[in-house]
Amino acid sequence: MNNKLYGKLIFELSHEGRRACSLPANTYGSYELPEAMRRAEDAELPECDELSVVRHYTNMSGNNFGVDNGFYPLGSCTMKYNPYINEEMAARKEFSAVHPLQPVDTCQGALAVYYNLQKSLAAITGLSEFTLNPFAGAHGELTGLMVIRAYHESRGDMKRTKVIVPDSAHGTNPASAAVCGLEVVEVKSTEDGTVDIEHLRELLDDTIAAMMMTNPNTLGLFEPGIPEIAEMVHSCGALMYYDGANLNPMLGVCRPGDMGFDVMHINLHKTFSTPHGGGGPGSGPVGVRASLEQFLPKPRVIKRNDKFEVENGSESSISVGAFLGNFCVDVKAYAYILTLGKENLKMVGPLATLNANYIKESLKDVYELPIQGLCKHEFVFDGLRDKSTGVTTMDVAKRLLDFGYHAPTIYFPLLFHESMMIEPTENESKETIDGFIDVMREIAREAKEEPDTVKNAPNNAPIGRVDDVLAAKNPILKF
Repeated sequence: MNNKLYGKLIFELSHEGRRACSLPANTYGSYELPEAMRRAEDAELPECDELSVVRHYTNMSGNNFGVDNGFYPLGSCTMKYNPYINEEMAARKEFSAVHPLQPVDTCQGALAVYYNLQKSLAAITGLSEFTLNPFAGAHGELTGLMVIRAYHESRGDMKRTKVIVPDSAHGTNPASAAVCGLEVVEVKSTEDGTVDIEHLRELLDDTIAAMMMTNPNTLGLFEPGIPEIAEMVHSCGALMYYDGANLNPMLGVCRPGDMGFDVMHINLHKTFSTPHGGGGPGSGPVGVRASLEQFLPKPRVIKRNDKFEVENGSESSISVGAFLGNFCVDVKAYAYILTLGKENLKMVGPLATLNANYIKESLKDVYELPIQGLCKHEFVFDGLRDKSTGVTTMDVAKRLLDFGYHAPTIYFPLLFHESMMIEPTENESKETIDGFIDVMREIAREAKEEPDTVKNAPNNAPIGRVDDVLAAKNPILKF
């Protein structure tokens, strides 16, 4: 993009009297708005000709970065390619034109997709039943915890009000527990980044409702102690909750239900390749083991004989939405599953793991690897190995933008001062990954030989280094 010519705000292109459209003559008469509905002052809108508007927004769109136009190694978020066949399926009028209140006899095909996706997710995860109602991952977390709370309350076990969360957990875990009215208890990690089982043992009592875990954990490490942890948690009467944010490397390798988890949510945008959107749309399906199905929220799609029906709940049922979630997102996930098929779906986890380990081993001589050994789909560096230059993780991330790469997740998890979490996903070719490795090595060289180049980055992006502190304290919200 030529920012010298086209980098101005649309308001800076405004000239009084210019218009980008023309309306036909009014042949319908004049109808005045009621006084209470009128603006006191005219809206301050730009006045531009059509060509200026088209050029401005066309050029601005070139500044958007997504997985469709570049490598996006955003650890913890799984920025995975969404194949266009998924979009084509969801755009079919048989799916996109369905109304949630139309008679079920008229939308049996759509309900079949919904039902079959529920069953597919159950088979993939080793759980009994799923609901597709939640609208996002964090919404799914909250729903799963509501299921757990309802389970304990149905047994009259009212004092189970605490949830155990690892200190390495994603921030949505304690946040979801708090929103559900549960108290968060933190369990420590050992030096190798996994749950400290001895510390966990001290925390377990008859006030614990559940333990939340993701496997692999937030550091991208497989938790080998899960069988023992699950036995301990179940022995004290609590349930195991699986945060499905990191299900990607497990796909085709092992199932949360087989590990001993009772409730889980899945981020469809991560593991099953639906788009992230711009804050949405999303989907966070929740699954449960056998005997917990009754606590899943309503409405739900069920099958009676050869007909699909929508089962609505009573006032006592859990409700997280009036309808059946983001249906077209679910269609995309189901298209992804059917496109890959059973055999190819089994390759997702191994390939994601292979790509992550390849990058880690290729860069650990110039970037600090705080925890050695095999990772899964993602891993964490603790900044550059040579910290004498003063080049920080933030500097490295900004410099990556100059080379056309999106930065990885930085300063998370909080276990390390200069965290840099990298996840290549299973989609990327060796050539793409090698290009990223070469650039990361080049930045490490620059940090030693010309550190100012890195510290001042980005040097050729549409917007240069922003003063984050100043922007937060004194935001300019209007032109």
